[in-house]
Amino acid sequence: MSDPEDLYFLLLPAFSMLGFVSAVEPLRVANRFRKDLYRWHILSVDGGPVTASNGMSLNAEGSLDTVASAPTLFIVGGFNPLEHYTPALGSWLRRLDRAGTVLGAIDTGSFVLAEAGLLQRQKLTLHWEAISAFVERYPALAAMVTQELFEIDGQRITSAGGTASIDMLLALIARKHGHALATEVSEQFVLGRIRNPSDHQRMQIAARYGIHNKKTIQVVSEMERHMEDPLSPDALADSIGVTRRQLERLFATYLKDTPSHFYLGLRLDRARQLLQQTEMRIIEVSVACGFESPSYFSRAYRSRFHSPPKQDRLAS
Repeated sequence: MSDPEDLYFLLLPAFSMLGFVSAVEPLRVANRFRKDLYRWHILSVDGGPVTASNGMSLNAEGSLDTVASAPTLFIVGGFNPLEHYTPALGSWLRRLDRAGTVLGAIDTGSFVLAEAGLLQRQKLTLHWEAISAFVERYPALAAMVTQELFEIDGQRITSAGGTASIDMLLALIARKHGHALATEVSEQFVLGRIRNPSDHQRMQIAARYGIHNKKTIQVVSEMERHMEDPLSPDALADSIGVTRRQLERLFATYLKDTPSHFYLGLRLDRARQLLQQTEMRIIEVSVACGFESPSYFSRAYRSRFHSPPKQDRLAS
């Protein structure tokens, strides 16, 4: 009988508890059906306890200094992952990479791998809410970022976090020990099916906004694709083959809003994500979300969120 497979999890402060537990539980259940397939180990940067974003604390088995080699390591991130990045952490990860470690990331852990220069030609994913911030910081990696639930690409494994970690681990279990075992594990979580990685992280537009009109869905999709270079109402109408007046009627009927006001809200929501998840200057955020006037951006932001951008950033 072969030795158990060891998986290491480096927990960063304010890590996602759900993303972490969803990765460990499939391992535990797999061991119920086939004894001692997996062992898992919790690490922290300094070896001390780590507090998750929900306020719960977990004890670590060791620090970076105690692990010189590992078959597989996942970095489990959460809010502001780069706040906890250091040159020493980057050097440690690069040493593991040179030694052949499979490096993974859960939730926003991809930021740490990218900062260490360990994501280059591999496909990667991360939580949908952090994708805009990631692309802004690492534009050279933009073409490699997907909105898949997880990506397994050579020596890199990335997950969007949350329950997507279950799907990622089920895929890894199936690869190593067969689909039948992965199915048994899945059934223990009362899952209706094992999701494909290509299942979308976010609800589709129809479900998110409760709309089923095809043209309205299409134009909202166009808006989401054009945040930095907002399209005019006429261009939006042209993109779905209707007049501007017809576009306005569609929004009034299905979204109880005007196209311009709805579009503004999308851009401001994106701006808030960038403010709270990156160190971009406020003026850079305003440009990235299609605002040519910083003063207008500030007024619109205050109107929507009841606080100016600077104050909102300090409170996050």
